[in-house]
Amino acid sequence: MMSFAKLSKTISTRSFSTSSMLLKDIKHVTVIGAGLMGSGIAQVTAQAKYNVTMIDTTDEALANGKKIISASLKRVARKKFADDEAKQTEFINQILSYVTLSKDAEGTVKNTDLVVEAIVENINVKQKLFSSLDKVAPASTIFCSNTSSLPISLIAEATSDARKERFAGLHFFNPVPAMKLVEIVRTPNVSDEVYNTLFEFTKSVGKTSVSCKDTPGFIVNRLLVPYAMEAFRIIDREEASVADVDTAMKLGAGMPMGPLELSDFIGLDTMKFIVDGWAKEGSIDPALTRASKTLDKLVSEGNLGRKSGKGFYDYTKSKL
Repeated sequence: MMSFAKLSKTISTRSFSTSSMLLKDIKHVTVIGAGLMGSGIAQVTAQAKYNVTMIDTTDEALANGKKIISASLKRVARKKFADDEAKQTEFINQILSYVTLSKDAEGTVKNTDLVVEAIVENINVKQKLFSSLDKVAPASTIFCSNTSSLPISLIAEATSDARKERFAGLHFFNPVPAMKLVEIVRTPNVSDEVYNTLFEFTKSVGKTSVSCKDTPGFIVNRLLVPYAMEAFRIIDREEASVADVDTAMKLGAGMPMGPLELSDFIGLDTMKFIVDGWAKEGSIDPALTRASKTLDKLVSEGNLGRKSGKGFYDYTKSKL
């Protein structure tokens, strides 16, 4: 794997222009992946009145993605038009009218301005996807990955040299409709024009963006994962209970969620995937990536947090 040291060359830190004129170039957005992240990205894009095509490999996945969007829009509509069901329905239908479903990624990107990939965190799968898209997408199309842990430069290696200046990270957070942050991950190849366009795009879909280099974990996960791992190790060492660790950080540090509850929400398999990847890559202090026997045990048992019904807490019954 390419060393992160080679990816951390100094990039320009000057103030960038934020002219909204750049947005004239983005009319159609393609989101690859109809899971929680992909559907969330498609939803906020449609709410900003961009035409968006959501891509997945099966009709079932696409139907589920549309179901996720519809359920989320119903919650928004109830807040906006609490006493008017007709307006709620009109709002939902209007937003959904901007969303198209398709299984044809290559055919779709022939007429798209921005591609946002939100599929499985597997470098080979991502590279294969972008290699195929690069061959058919217009030269002007911007490629972005929503990866939370893989190097953008490594994913972009599957594309042409010309595309690399138009290949960045666009890391949304779950749940996308509610979370306000997007990390724009800029490799040394990304041009000012592309960065500015992505800055304005994220602003137009109601998000606040931060810029960061293509380094392990970007900003949020680089801080969050080591914090959570140390909480896991407290449990490993039997120094405190799960509930007390979370209560301590909520009441003592003002955190809205404790680190173990938050890890359950994110997914324990996701946490393990990130830290194992960092350990393998080797550019982060080994003390920060040292394994947790508690985390390893929970993941091996299939107890992945909220999505599986059980993790540090049992979500099949009331949490104590």
